[in-house]
Amino acid sequence: MSLRHLLTVTALAAVTLGTASAQAQTAAQNGGRLRALIAQRQAAAAEAALPVGVQRIADVPYGADPAQRMDVYVPTSPTGPGTGASSLVASAVRAPVIFMVHGGGWRYGDKAMGRVVQEKVSRWVPKGFLLVSINYRMLPDTPVAVQERDVQAALMAAQQRAGTWGGDPNRFILMGHSAGAHLVALLNARAPQVLREGAWPWLGTVSLDSAVMNVPAYMRAPHLPLYDDAFGSDPAYWVALSPIHQWTVGAPPVQMVCSTERADQPCTQADALARHVRNQGGRAEVLPQDLGHGEINAQLGLESGYTRAVEAFMGSLDPEVARRLQ
Repeated sequence: MSLRHLLTVTALAAVTLGTASAQAQTAAQNGGRLRALIAQRQAAAAEAALPVGVQRIADVPYGADPAQRMDVYVPTSPTGPGTGASSLVASAVRAPVIFMVHGGGWRYGDKAMGRVVQEKVSRWVPKGFLLVSINYRMLPDTPVAVQERDVQAALMAAQQRAGTWGGDPNRFILMGHSAGAHLVALLNARAPQVLREGAWPWLGTVSLDSAVMNVPAYMRAPHLPLYDDAFGSDPAYWVALSPIHQWTVGAPPVQMVCSTERADQPCTQADALARHVRNQGGRAEVLPQDLGHGEINAQLGLESGYTRAVEAFMGSLDPEVARRLQ
């Protein structure tokens, strides 16, 4: 090959690499703009869908990263069951708080998605609850163990600020769907440690259709690749992220809603965790539902036996919660 030919090939390669790099940078920028646009549209849709008497306080920070944000849905006037003297008492009592963590395979999802908040806000905020819906950092940049720390940080920040929104820091109920269900179940299992680190005690947790209550058992069986992205190949890491292995005596009650339609049978793992908790003197309930994975999230809050069963669990945790759910 002549020197001139070699220089020509090298120049072409440099141009090609430069073009590819520019294209990649442009794609990344476009992807960032697209994600921002989607987030803006979701926020606008969430705002438009708010029922009368509900206000949304958007993007409250709990950390420095742009993903560490939460939306707070509050009633715009004193609410709750009863009239006359009972309603005056209700307005004087700070509101219970539902603390919601979205799913999405530990990689996707957003706090403002309709199936995450719409029906829940419409049902519970007019009854005198606050609903806090959080974002958190996700894969591939943030491992699941750190995601759980984000959820803990968001919980502690929400508890610290609850009074400014009219909420009661001592009446939080944790709730999450899918990956979020795993994260709140894991946090609930480690509750005594979380309290030592500064959180207020919470009333209990509702886990909406997680299949990984026992991470090692799940990872040793055939599974989707998304779980490899989340949990890797280290059995010690599996144990550290496994609610059944991390469950500690003194953890709050947990209700596990599980789909009977999923091929990976999340109810089997929920039943095993419930037995483990009960054997240790704790409280755990399993609520099987003939609904798909997404339906379990989207339909909670609609008038149904399913919603009423979740509310029965919530009401059993605290008399004021029960009174507002009447």
